[in-house]
This record gives sequence, structure tokens and C-alpha cells, in this order.
Amino acid sequence: MKSNEEKFNYIAEIEPEYVSLPGLTSEIIEEISDIKEEPKWMREHRLRSLEIFQKWHNPRFGVDISGLDLNKIIPYIKPKASKNTTWDEVPEEIKKAFDKLGIPEAERKYFAGVGAQFDSEIVYQNIKKELEGLGIIFLDMESAVKKYPDLVKEYFMKLVPAHDHKFAALHGAIWSGGTFLYVPKGVKVPMPLQAYFLMSNPGMSQLEHTIIVADEGSEVTFIEGCSAPRYNVINLHTGMVEIYVKKHAKVKYMTIQNWSKNTYNLNTKRSIVEEDGVMSWVSGSLGSMKTMLYPMTILKGKGAKAESLGITYAGPGQHMDTGSKVVHLAPYTSSTIDARSISVGGGWAFYRGLLRVAKDARKSKSHVQCTALMLDNNSKSDTVPIIEVYNNDADIGHEARIGRIKDEQIFYLMSRGLSETEAKSMIVKGFIEPIVSSLPFEYAVELNRLIEMEIESSIG
Repeated sequence: MKSNEEKFNYIAEIEPEYVSLPGLTSEIIEEISDIKEEPKWMREHRLRSLEIFQKWHNPRFGVDISGLDLNKIIPYIKPKASKNTTWDEVPEEIKKAFDKLGIPEAERKYFAGVGAQFDSEIVYQNIKKELEGLGIIFLDMESAVKKYPDLVKEYFMKLVPAHDHKFAALHGAIWSGGTFLYVPKGVKVPMPLQAYFLMSNPGMSQLEHTIIVADEGSEVTFIEGCSAPRYNVINLHTGMVEIYVKKHAKVKYMTIQNWSKNTYNLNTKRSIVEEDGVMSWVSGSLGSMKTMLYPMTILKGKGAKAESLGITYAGPGQHMDTGSKVVHLAPYTSSTIDARSISVGGGWAFYRGLLRVAKDARKSKSHVQCTALMLDNNSKSDTVPIIEVYNNDADIGHEARIGRIKDEQIFYLMSRGLSETEAKSMIVKGFIEPIVSSLPFEYAVELNRLIEMEIESSIG
């Protein structure tokens, strides 16, 4: 247990190459754009996003963000490291931080390729040579902007435009890092690709941008991991993910979020699915002080499918406002949502979902299930699943359950020799098992370890 805490709280003592001033001004944005040597269109996109940000109001729902002072947040920190494609070239102190998280070992054993972001920039990006030969593009976003400008322009912030909400505009202004992945027609990537994001400095923000384009008939699984050591000042994570699933393609996107408890995690993820395409979201939201995250899928093509599986864990001091959104636009589309939350030690888990079935989405099917487990009387759990159906022949099901852990269950397990903590941990593992079992083995083990660590620290 101690080794887990140490590895997630390891602080890499490496002097940055550049640290921007805190706050958000056009001068800071111009500096970031200069450092990245961006083309004119991207610089203009950033400045337009800043104008939109300055006009937008804060969200009128979700977590309380009154403690988030953007004037004190450092928007950009460039690590003293170049973008490398070999692990040996990554600076020792940065390598040490990722080594503790097991990234290089996992890449060798389980992944087709890995991108590793340290603070505001990707410091390592690699894909197996045999996959590169199939035409797969797997690059850090800055390199993709320069090497494939037309392809990036076609997709960059088209699903989530800057005027979508205030933090989308913020992202458009100061995004940095992230991944561009393009899978050609008919190519099925045999192993998952991964990106790992690490924040190492206090008071900073990380706003990586990820685009995945799965062309017709292709398949890919992408895994995203995040962590940061804990500081006494606020950090901000406002990443963005846009996924384009073409006809007959399949994309599975998995996230294990373990930001430290000083972090506001205000993330946006969205996908659009064409005819007979399949989009699957699997997410584990454990870390952060406050999170707002609602992965969204737009089923645009006939027969398109969406699946969303999520675990949210709200421990002491945490408010996790999470959920899932699905919009059915075409006939014979289908979706399933399985959202499970655990709250303990005064934590607050809030499910906020939206299912919308349009007039033309005839013969569509959907099942929404949200289940909440509270481990004590001090914790809170709410569910707000909004369902809007605009035709008469859709098949929609919904279940919602909120309950406290039963004393009889704890007593029974303790009578078999388990401690109270072990008994609660076992019940929680059973509760989340259907979602954990959908993860690759190594990630399933890691998620179980994280849950154990959280329960240990929450109830002792």
C-alpha cells in the first residue's frame, strides 16, 4: 500500500525550460504559440478561443468552482526535454517518474505504442514499427499540426467547438500536448495504444488535446492514464478528447483518472459514430478534488452503437460530478450506459446523464443503469438521469438504485476473519467487478489497487 502512495506522489525534481506567467492574456497565448512555432491558423484559433472564454459564464450546474482562481494558475510549463522516440533519450528524472508508474514496462509487454506527457508537453511518443508500416499515424498533437495540417484542421475542435462552454474556450486558448491518432481503412490495431499524463508542478494546468480518427472498418483501443503528486495549491486539468468513428469502425477508449486531491478536473470528451460504427467508453474516476466529466456519444449513422461503463469513487473532500450523454440521431441505433459510484468518508458522487432520442431515430434502443453505493452516513450520492425521446417506437429502459452498505454484509464477512476495512473493500470490488473485468489485466489490477488504497485512506 505504501509503495502505491509513493509512486503516485513521486515528485520529479527537474527544472523546467520555460514557465509562463500565471493567468490568461493574449500575450501569454502568443508566447505559447511562438514557443511551439505554430502555423497562423492555430495561433488565430487560440486568440479567437480567448475572446470566447472572456465572454462565457461559469457552468450553472455541477461542482462548485468558486475556489478556482484562473489568475493564479500557470497555463504552460515546458519541461527541459525534447520530444523523444526512444526511452533512453528521455531525461533521467522524468524517466524515473514514469518508471515508478510502470509505463515503459507496460509498453514493452502490453501496448502497441505509448505517449507520455510531462507537464505541458509530450516527452516520449512511440509506436511499434510494424504498425507504423500499416499507415497508422500516432503523434503528439504539436507534431501532427505541422506534419498533417489539413488532416488536423479537419477535426481539431470540430466536435467540441470553443463556444460549446467556458472551459472548452479555455482549452482552445491554451491547449498543449496530447495525441493525434489516425487508423486507416480496414486496419485493426492488435494491441491497445496508451497515453499517460503527469503533472509535476504546483499551481499548474494541463490541457492536452486528443483526437482519434478510426477510418472505415478499422478498430483500435486507446488507454489514458493520469496522475499528479499532491500539493497545497490548486492544480487544473482541462483536457479534451474528440473521437471520430467512421462507418463499420470500432473504438474503445479507457481512462483511469487518479489526479491528486488538489486538482480540479474539468474535462470534455465527445465522439461521433457513423453507420454501424461502435464507440465504447470505459472510465474509472478516482482522483481529483472536484471533477466534471460526461463523455458524450453522437450516434449519427444508421445502426451505430454506444457503450459507456463508468466507476466513480468519491472519498473525503471529493465532489465527483460525472455521467454519460448519448444522442441518437439515426434509426436502429443502440446504446447502453452502466454507471456505478461509491461514496465514502463524506464524499459526494453525483450522476448527471442525458439520453436523447431524436424524431428520426426510429427503432432505436437504449438501457441506462446508474447504481450508487454509500459506505457510511456522512457521504452523499445523487442521480439525475435526463431522458428525452422524440419518437414513439424507441425502446428505452432505465434503472437507478442508491443504497448504503448493509451491516449484515459487513458482519458476515467479519465473522469469516476479515477486518472491517477488508470486508468493505471486498464488497466494493464485487460492486465494480463488471467494469473492472472489461479492462486489460494490468489495468484491472491497478484499478483494484487504487480502490484498496482509497478505502484504506478513507476509513482506515
